[in-house]
Amino acid sequence: MPEEFSERRRATAWLQRPAGLFAQEHVEDDLGAGHPALRAGRLYRRVSGVDRHAREVGPEELAALGDPMATLFFRRNVFPMAVQDLLDGLPDAPDQPKVYLVSEAGTIPSVGAPHLRRDIRFAITYAVRGTEADLMISTGANSDPRTTFLQVAAWDDTHQVFNYYMRIAPAWVWTGNSWDALTPGSRGRGCFDSHINGSVVMKELKQPWPNWQSQSAAIQLAEDDPLRDNPLYQRVIGAENLETTIRSQINRWTRARLRAVTADGTVQHPDHLLRQLFTTTAVNLTSTATQSASIRPGDDPLPLPMGFWLNNDALLDDLELEVEAAVPATTTARYTHSLEAFGFRLEEKASGFSRPGDTFFAFVVPEAALEDNTVVRVLCEQGLISRKFAACVLMVDFPNPVFSPDRARLMRYVPTTATAADALGDQLAHRILDAAAELPADSPEGRFAAHWNRPDATWRTDFSRRLTDYLEKVQQRITTEEGFDDYVRLAESRRRRFKAMKLNEFELTLPTTDIPATAAQLRMREDATVEEAEAGGSSVEASTG
Repeated sequence: MPEEFSERRRATAWLQRPAGLFAQEHVEDDLGAGHPALRAGRLYRRVSGVDRHAREVGPEELAALGDPMATLFFRRNVFPMAVQDLLDGLPDAPDQPKVYLVSEAGTIPSVGAPHLRRDIRFAITYAVRGTEADLMISTGANSDPRTTFLQVAAWDDTHQVFNYYMRIAPAWVWTGNSWDALTPGSRGRGCFDSHINGSVVMKELKQPWPNWQSQSAAIQLAEDDPLRDNPLYQRVIGAENLETTIRSQINRWTRARLRAVTADGTVQHPDHLLRQLFTTTAVNLTSTATQSASIRPGDDPLPLPMGFWLNNDALLDDLELEVEAAVPATTTARYTHSLEAFGFRLEEKASGFSRPGDTFFAFVVPEAALEDNTVVRVLCEQGLISRKFAACVLMVDFPNPVFSPDRARLMRYVPTTATAADALGDQLAHRILDAAAELPADSPEGRFAAHWNRPDATWRTDFSRRLTDYLEKVQQRITTEEGFDDYVRLAESRRRRFKAMKLNEFELTLPTTDIPATAAQLRMREDATVEEAEAGGSSVEASTG
């Protein structure tokens, strides 16, 4: 990791914080217990897990920050307290800012739910110095703009990192840069419990972008909601545009990160990179594109998201395996029956809100995160590992695209010290093969070895055939009562894993069911049946919560 980042590797989240973040108890968390009073017109720094409390940023530290917040505001002794003040201080740029709207309760009409927490937020991007966004802003939309939270992720083009800031009136706090997400001490602490890999996050990344205003759904406002008169609200565009930006930003940081850690021909901390292949460091949420309220019992097909069945983004798109099976689809009758049988409902305990049924879009589940898949793809593109190696790892437990203890077990063979870049993949493969020689054939090591030993000329065809066979078996079971009920339980098992992560911040993100929270964790088998997962296995990096 480059030495020039050693004192500036701190970061904070920008997209996923609720209105009311800066209530006093949160300020204590962000600034450290017993922190001194903040002085107006100052920039402070505080990193959870590293700094005991906030302290004022010195002139040399400020001069080292090369992002637009530092150069356009803080170096000029300007400290905007409201989002509009911030935007007014930016240079004019074509079609800027771009404004987006998100709320987990946004599709629930206010009539009949007057006490429901709406938590409507703006996500704002601004391209200051070119065509690519270099400021990403998050703030509450239905609160006083000077007291609601205000957070910024700003791209530092000189140091190729995101710098993260939050306004805590009457000052601003610099909470670090992308490297801090990867650094012991700050990793997994504070905001890094969700922005675990140093980049910006959009949980609901794909169509239909659940919870976002988009071409698929609109966030509903009462006729007299004052937000309608907000100039930012009048600029809101669909989240389909934000998806493109977030994908670009994740790719931007990933490529900068790999350039930095391989600059001398070795890979610094290969375990930091490869944990994104072997473990679940983060997830995205995916769903059907069908509004649950529109589904009526019958024989009509209801395709469930491919990311629930396998890591299609990595296996099919990036590694170019091919399947000759359709996306598994249940019937609308099976789906609607499951809602009643398992007691699906939306609940918010704080307001007492409860409504039978699923989320606005049916069958929301965790899937493999774009940020994990992007690291794997770029590792392959740069020749640090081969596509065959990545496929051999992912195929070890492909029916479980997230939270796989079997893949996580292979992390024990990953080097933790600097390793020659041109030898990383082969060295790791041989470590696993040596261990497999002493272990059963059905162990994760044994399965990897069987994959690795397949001829170079046929491994793609062999893996593609297995994926096709698996999806065909899923389709055979998904329209049966026993089979679909198993998949509902499996989905809820994965949702429980997500609910234990800090990314889960709002009660209405996922449905509640009658399946007990103490129910055994489940896993999918390659024959499309579901079984209890072995106790004691951990597939999620400990720091993700």
